[in-house]
Amino acid sequence: MTQRDFIRFGNSSYRNILFTMCALSMSGCYYVQAARGQLDVMSKREPIDELVATDATPGDLARRLELVLEARQFAVDELHLPDNDSYRSYADLDRDYVVWNVFAAPEFSLEPRTWCFPIAGCVAYRGYFSEEAATSKAAKLSDDGLDVVVGGVPAYSTLGKFDDPVLSTMMRWEDTDLIATLFHELAHQVLYIKDDSEFNESFASAVEEFGIERWLTSRGEEGEFEAYLERRALRQRLIEIIAIARGDLEDLYASSAAPEQMRSAKASRLEQLRSELDAELERSGRDAPGWLGNGLNNARLASIGLYENRLPEFRALYEECDRDLQCFYDNASSLQLAESSTRR
Repeated sequence: MTQRDFIRFGNSSYRNILFTMCALSMSGCYYVQAARGQLDVMSKREPIDELVATDATPGDLARRLELVLEARQFAVDELHLPDNDSYRSYADLDRDYVVWNVFAAPEFSLEPRTWCFPIAGCVAYRGYFSEEAATSKAAKLSDDGLDVVVGGVPAYSTLGKFDDPVLSTMMRWEDTDLIATLFHELAHQVLYIKDDSEFNESFASAVEEFGIERWLTSRGEEGEFEAYLERRALRQRLIEIIAIARGDLEDLYASSAAPEQMRSAKASRLEQLRSELDAELERSGRDAPGWLGNGLNNARLASIGLYENRLPEFRALYEECDRDLQCFYDNASSLQLAESSTRR
């Protein structure tokens, strides 16, 4: 990276991060690790247009980064997503995930534990740039009697506060899923509500779905779009199975059963859920998706709901707009304002 590019891509962002580190250093080690982790990611950025132009970049990586640039411009021109420097650089992190999120919920509730932060507001997870730190936090929460899961995250958004790069951790996915994630993360810059993770993730999932349909159709890749729809359909079937289990557990937790009886019934229902999910996966001939994880508990079920619970609502809103994205964004924003007013 040249000195010019260092300044163009990072100087102001570095000052922002360093200022944040200084301002938050007295607020506890969590904020310091977050700022340091963000600084490390930003320091590894290289402009994608330079990487694809040099023979030093491995061929497959160069091809995929060139695809990212095409999709990035498509996001601006066709999806009305932000035209800024986000996802126009690449960072090789040399690890499997960029952050590890800790989710927690009470033993007898599906209401997730939330944490509040200066930029993102209150969210239903706590992110760490170190797997060891995430695991340590999860152990402490478990000791407090909470159901806990730790999930690795290949990508995240700073909501446009920094010029987020495409990460090496995102390159594990097939091309379609890589581009879908790009659209998802950019959607957070269009509309984001503090203190409402369910709204934010469902909205971004909707934009991802609408965007990838347009992207693949524009490239004549109808077969790939059909494969994408099949994966989405399987995900939806799994979500529906989980939703039934969630309803049963909510009824159980609202009952007057004694703790030991409730604990036993909970374990039995979760075991049944695992069997139902395994049977559906066997019928589909597919392995368990990463988001499903290995352990099922209240924290896992709460985290899954964040991305899907309001997706049907946003799909309906999109159709009401005759599939016009700008209309959809405007109406989703109006919906958010109305809900915020009601909460106040």
